[in-house]
Amino acid sequence: MKRILAFLPIGIAVILGGFLLWGLNPDRDPNEIPSVLISQPVPVFDLPPVEGLDIPGLSSTDLAENDGSAPIVVNVFASWCVPCRAEHAVLTRMVREDGIRLMGINYKDKPQDARKWLDDLGNPYERIGSDLDGRAGIEWGISGVPETFVIDGAGTVVFRFVGPVLGDEAIGKLRTALEQARRNRAGETS
Repeated sequence: MKRILAFLPIGIAVILGGFLLWGLNPDRDPNEIPSVLISQPVPVFDLPPVEGLDIPGLSSTDLAENDGSAPIVVNVFASWCVPCRAEHAVLTRMVREDGIRLMGINYKDKPQDARKWLDDLGNPYERIGSDLDGRAGIEWGISGVPETFVIDGAGTVVFRFVGPVLGDEAIGKLRTALEQARRNRAGETS
């Protein structure tokens, strides 16, 4: 029994060292969090507009009853989220230059803060749902903000990006997902 107790600290150190090495693995991407929503219809939700904004709210119906051609990007954001501020410029540019359709879920944010944030940075969103209690965030399975999803023309989730869409690699992944969503839908209608 004493031998077992003597080796217990060594065993614990080995296990902890294994977790440390796994966490430091350069091939591991912490943004690659699997989502059960991929290849599934958008979750059912119905969010009111952000109070005081002259933009409609967002619901699953808005995403499922898409015109069938253009994919939609759904961005989960909040005014208190520092990475969201940096990502906002990229998404705004993609709306302006690439013509993406961008919808927003304002996550656990005070309406007056969301309004000020959008007044300061500009509003690229077609619709913004206010998720004050975080319930829609649970339905979407978000782990934090920002998170971005691509929805194809049939209302199916085809891509999830965890973290801010910043840098060439992240933007490239989003553009690739948008193109794949367009091709998927074009293949269905042919």
